[in-house]
Amino acid sequence: MFGKATILSALVSAVSSTILWDGRFNDMTSSADLNKWSWANQVGNYQYYIHGSGDVTKYVNLSPSYKNPNDTGSKQGAKITIDSTAKWNSDMWRTELIPQTKAAINKGTVYYHFSMKRSTTNVPSATNEHQICFFESHFTEMKYGWISGESGTSNTNLQWMVGGQSKWKVELVADEWHNIAYEINFTSGQVTFWHSTGSAPLTKTAGPFSASTSSNAADWHLGILRLPRSGNDGAGAEDWYFSGVYVESGTLTTSVASPAS
Repeated sequence: MFGKATILSALVSAVSSTILWDGRFNDMTSSADLNKWSWANQVGNYQYYIHGSGDVTKYVNLSPSYKNPNDTGSKQGAKITIDSTAKWNSDMWRTELIPQTKAAINKGTVYYHFSMKRSTTNVPSATNEHQICFFESHFTEMKYGWISGESGTSNTNLQWMVGGQSKWKVELVADEWHNIAYEINFTSGQVTFWHSTGSAPLTKTAGPFSASTSSNAADWHLGILRLPRSGNDGAGAEDWYFSGVYVESGTLTTSVASPAS
């Protein structure tokens, strides 16, 4: 009887969760598929226009080895790279993907899921501010590196920010997957942070906090923007890894093994 109750509970949870937008790269053969998208031909799950002048494989690559191995719902993950050529309309280093969808990912209460990590190669610069997985208005986002106003000249913490204020932080060490969900209530204007590492289920870690929640459903940036810092700019390319990217409504999926499409 206990086994049946457990199965029933899992089924109810699955039914009460709906994936509004799926960015897990499961339907992509390679990152070259991103080139199929244009303003005149808006196909696929991502808008791809914020990047440098090089080939797409210079900035985005896909592989099963790039995903969180505990996420059985994802076939592959993405390695997103920034370097001195990754400039778009500014001197900032940036490579970013935008959801291509007409779904209501900016209404009611929704959950923006992703996992992220760095490795031991192409290590991100701790002396530069990085804005990661952010909305255009920056009402909530992840940050890494030294941030203006901090003491010292470098910072190796990964931080969750609300309106530019740090609400959570932890040292970003190599090859540790951070599983994250932004719980966003666009109606009441509140954000909550869910987090875990490795294979552990998500737990409510910080919030809710009041925020100026605003989105047109096409302004969440999966990727990295690195601000220049004269005299303290890190040299060389940086690699960032992402897995399990999707937006859902209903009941939050806390398992790292993301649900079926």
